[in-house]
Amino acid sequence: MDLNFKEFGDGDPVIILHGLFGTSDNWQTLAKQLAEDYTVFIVDQRNHGRSPHDSEFNYQLMAEDLEYFMRDKWIDEARIVGHSMGGKTAMQFALNYPKKVTQLAVVDIGVQQYTGGHEAIIDALLGLDLKNVESRKDADAKIGATIKEYGVRQFLLKNLTRTKDGQYKWKMNLPVIHRNYQKILDAISSENTYDGPTHFIKGENSKYLDLDKVDDIKKLFPKATFEEVKMAGHWVHAEAPEDTLRILRTFFDE
Repeated sequence: MDLNFKEFGDGDPVIILHGLFGTSDNWQTLAKQLAEDYTVFIVDQRNHGRSPHDSEFNYQLMAEDLEYFMRDKWIDEARIVGHSMGGKTAMQFALNYPKKVTQLAVVDIGVQQYTGGHEAIIDALLGLDLKNVESRKDADAKIGATIKEYGVRQFLLKNLTRTKDGQYKWKMNLPVIHRNYQKILDAISSENTYDGPTHFIKGENSKYLDLDKVDDIKKLFPKATFEEVKMAGHWVHAEAPEDTLRILRTFFDE
């Protein structure tokens, strides 16, 4: 699958993968800062952003997409950064293709199976009648009854785009995401380990990663180290961009 991407800078390659409902643009500001020292690729994963839509959606396939992306761009090995769903893709990729990963940074996600939590969001977005949406402000008001957090709504509505006839549509493949949502909650598993440098970054206020329960992570990533970002939630890179940038640069320099 030919993934949509943007490229910045010059130097050793860094590839950044966004989370569920996200796009590569979520990381653009940070990518441009990292591009002072590296060639940084921000990628739309399948069924997200401007990348192709497909009926199949799971971590093995997303890892294969990334492997094809690297071959297509003549990238032999790279530093891989992934947030949330992108972090799970990055972990699966490192386990499947360890020689292609020089360093692995995982932002606010673990290897375990998760119980969900996005169902109300998916229902609200599927229930939005896009034919009757007049503006982003109108869409915001219509989903606001279900999705209370303003910042979350603005993040989600970045997925709205206009068609040639002036109507709105979702950039992401919402029906396929809905149908395969349980696969996104799946645990990462492998008979292999990734023995390279691995750093997990947790938001202090996030419940996605419990630093007191990392045995499953250590089994697959024996060199894993962990760091917590104070006053940040799940969207660490958006809520604490300076800290995230500092952590990544320090890790990459080691």
